[in-house]
Amino acid sequence: MTRLTDYTRYADAQAHASSAALWELFDGDREHLNIAHECITRHADGSGRPAVRIAHADGHDEVLSFDTIAAGAAQFAHWLDAEGVQPGERIAFMLEPSLPFYVCLFGAMQTGAISVPLFTLFGPDALKLRVGDCNPAVLITNAEKADLARSVEGPRVIVADEAFLASLSGLPTTYTPKTRANDMAVFQYTSGTTRELPEAVKHSHRTLVTLMFAALYGTGIRPGDEFFCPSSPAWGHGLWHGTLAPLAMGVTTGTFAGRFDPVRLMQALDQFGITNMSAAATHYRMMKNSGKGGDYRFHFKKLSYTGEPIDPATLEWIDAFFKVPACSMYGTTEIGVVLVNYPGADDFTVKPGSLGKAVPGQRLEVQRPDGSPCDPGEIGELMLFRGGGWMTTKDRARIDEDGYFYHCGRADDVIISAGWTMSAVEIENTMLRHDAVLECGVIGVPDEKRGQVVKAFVVANCPGSDALVKELQDFTREKLAQHEFPRIVEFVDELPKNPAGKVHRKMLRDREAAKANAISSPL
Repeated sequence: MTRLTDYTRYADAQAHASSAALWELFDGDREHLNIAHECITRHADGSGRPAVRIAHADGHDEVLSFDTIAAGAAQFAHWLDAEGVQPGERIAFMLEPSLPFYVCLFGAMQTGAISVPLFTLFGPDALKLRVGDCNPAVLITNAEKADLARSVEGPRVIVADEAFLASLSGLPTTYTPKTRANDMAVFQYTSGTTRELPEAVKHSHRTLVTLMFAALYGTGIRPGDEFFCPSSPAWGHGLWHGTLAPLAMGVTTGTFAGRFDPVRLMQALDQFGITNMSAAATHYRMMKNSGKGGDYRFHFKKLSYTGEPIDPATLEWIDAFFKVPACSMYGTTEIGVVLVNYPGADDFTVKPGSLGKAVPGQRLEVQRPDGSPCDPGEIGELMLFRGGGWMTTKDRARIDEDGYFYHCGRADDVIISAGWTMSAVEIENTMLRHDAVLECGVIGVPDEKRGQVVKAFVVANCPGSDALVKELQDFTREKLAQHEFPRIVEFVDELPKNPAGKVHRKMLRDREAAKANAISSPL
C-alpha cells in the first residue's frame, strides 16, 4: 500500500493528502491513540537504533536509542502510578534535552497524565506564573535549578539526577498506555515576557496526527532522513516539529542542549551527517555571522525555518554554503503550521522570502478591512478559514500572481509616520544587508510632528558613531524610499528575543514607553 511518506512531489500532496491517509501512518485510531507509543514504543525493536542525538554546548555528544527511551519512560510511568498520580494531572519538567527529559515527556503521557515542558531559562516570576496556572502534581528539574523550583509553592520537586534514574531501574520496562485519542497530552506555553503569562495551549494525543501535515510538507521529513532541530523542545517548534514528528515516523532526530553556539551547531551538523534541518531564522543568521561556515562539510537535502522571515543576506549565505534553498514554514502555536514550501518536492519552486502555499486542506486569504480579498501585491491581513468562518492570524501579508504568500509583519509592527505606512520587517531586512549590521530590531516611537518615526536598534560589528548612523540612514533610504529609513538609531550589545530566537519588538516598544514615562514623570 502506498503511504503519504512514499510521496515527495507537490502534485502528489494535492492529490493524495487527506485525514484518512494521515491515520494510516499510525498504529492508533480515532478512539485510541497514545503519543508515547507512536513516537517511541513501536520503534523500540531491540536493535539500539538511535532516536535522539544531542549536541551539548560543552562539546560532547549524546545518543539515545528508541530502546533506552522506551524502557525509561515505562519505568517512569510505573513510578507515577505508584506515587498515585492520576490521569489528567500535570507533570511539569524543566530540563535540557537529556535522557530524563524524554523519559518524563513520554512516561507521563503513557499514564494519561499531561506533560508540561518548561523552558530552562525561566526566572522565578515566569516559573511561578506557569506553575500557578497549570498546578502540576510534580515538578522535575536538575540540581542546578532545584532551589528555584522549590521556591515555587505547590508541586513536589524531584531532581532528575543519576540517583533518581537508578531508583527507577527495578521497575518494569514495558507499560500499556491508558489514553484515548482525545485525552489531553501536553500543555504548552507560548513565549512571553517574564511578567506576562501567555496562555497555555492544550494539545490532545490526536494532535500528533494533524501535526503530520506540517511534518510532511513543512519540514519535508521522510524515513531515511538524518534530521536536526536546534530549537528548544520546551517550545512549539522544537517539541512538535523537532521531536514528536520525526520520532513518530521512526526518523532519528537531533537537538541542542545548553547555551546556543552557532559554531558548535555546524560542527554537529557535519559530524552527524544531517540531511534535513529545521531551525529558527535566528539560528541561520548566527551561523552566517560566525564567519565559520567554510570550516565544515554539509550534507543537506532539505532545509526549513520558522519564527520570522529570513533576511536576504542570510538567504544568500545559505545558498552559498548549504547549497539547498531554505523553505519557510509559517504558523503559530495556536493554529499550527498552515503555509509551507514543500521541502524536497522537485515540482515546487521555492521563491526566496516567500511563505509558500497552503498546507493541503487549509484555506488562506489576504483580506482588506472590509473582508474582501486583496489583489496581488496589495498588503492586507492574513486570514485563515476555520470552523466555518474567517479568523485572523494577526499578521499582514501579500500574495503574488502565482499565489505565493509573503509576510509583511505583525499587525502591530506597521509604522505610520507622517501618513506613510512602513513595515518594520522590510526596514530590518534592508539594514541587515549593510556590512556593519549583525542584528537589527525596528519599531515606531512617538513623535510630536510625524506621529511616529522609525527607530532602529542595531548590533554592529564595529563601534557605533554618528558617521555610521548617517551611513545606515542613507543606505536604507537608497534601497527603499526617501521617507523609509530610521530617523533614530541606537547601538546595543544585544537585542531581546523570545525563546524561539525572534526579535521581541514588543519588549523594545515597552522599554521605550517606560523611558518616555520616566522622562515625563520624574520622581
